[in-house]
Amino acid sequence: MKTLKRTIAAGLAALALSATAVSAQVVTIATGAQGSLAYNSGQAVAKVANDVGIVARTQPLVGYLPLLDSGEIDFGFSNGVEAEYALTGTGNYDRATPNLRLVGVMFPLRTGIMVPADTGIATISDLKAQTGKLRIASEYTSSTIIPYYIGGALANGGMTYDDFQKVPVASFVAGIHALGDGLVDIALVSLNAGAGKEAEVKLQGRGGLQYVSLDNSPEGLAAFKKFLPAGDIISMPQNDNIPGLKKAANIIQIPWMMLTHAKADEELVYRMTKAIAENNEALKASFGAFGAAKKEAMAPASKVAYHPGALRYFKEAGIPVGN
Repeated sequence: MKTLKRTIAAGLAALALSATAVSAQVVTIATGAQGSLAYNSGQAVAKVANDVGIVARTQPLVGYLPLLDSGEIDFGFSNGVEAEYALTGTGNYDRATPNLRLVGVMFPLRTGIMVPADTGIATISDLKAQTGKLRIASEYTSSTIIPYYIGGALANGGMTYDDFQKVPVASFVAGIHALGDGLVDIALVSLNAGAGKEAEVKLQGRGGLQYVSLDNSPEGLAAFKKFLPAGDIISMPQNDNIPGLKKAANIIQIPWMMLTHAKADEELVYRMTKAIAENNEALKASFGAFGAAKKEAMAPASKVAYHPGALRYFKEAGIPVGN
């Protein structure tokens, strides 16, 4: 009996030491440049992590998925489409990063292609009827995933970039500015984005902006998913207070996800997943986009595998995985 007690005591001491070690470990959360989506997400998550005893530090980096794959950083963020492309070395990635693992969805990203409202274009079929004369933002040299978003929207209506006059832009925001300045007729704009609101004001004389409503038929969705396999098409109601929704529209939804790597400590990932899932109010207070988060939707189907620590929490919390 004494031997059993000593064994149990030793086991409990080991567990306590293990938990202390995880708590004392400084973990890195990679983010994008200040003001970016990844930056704001990382700041919010780091605050919550520190509040529950995970010593987390943010690190502003660009193009960090290979560093995450190698274990040089502990956590980072990506949209679900880019994460899958990075895993397999396809799309906008020319090298596979097979050690990427998912923590879970932070919140959905909603975006779509927009045009000035006075073009009369409301649907993807309307857009197809005017292809030859329209200018479209292209290349996006500092954000190479964006052309895949636009490519998916165009494929949804049976079109490609080559059906338009291509105007190179440097970044996502530069594309929106080009739309607002009348340099292009089509660009990708996220729902309620600050730059989109600015473009809406600039285009008041043209009726503002309008999302191009996508075809949500099975055939349209299949064509869309050839470019955006992790994406969906969702319906948004008419809303005069949101740029682009003067008419109801079907737009793009992509999961915004937190990632780690295959060798990350299981206890650490479990605790991080739990902290994010169970502290939504604190996350939302730091970054409003977390207001769209749904705990029960944290683990959708994905080509990128979930880390065992995340799976452990999902099982414990009754969150379905892969639905």
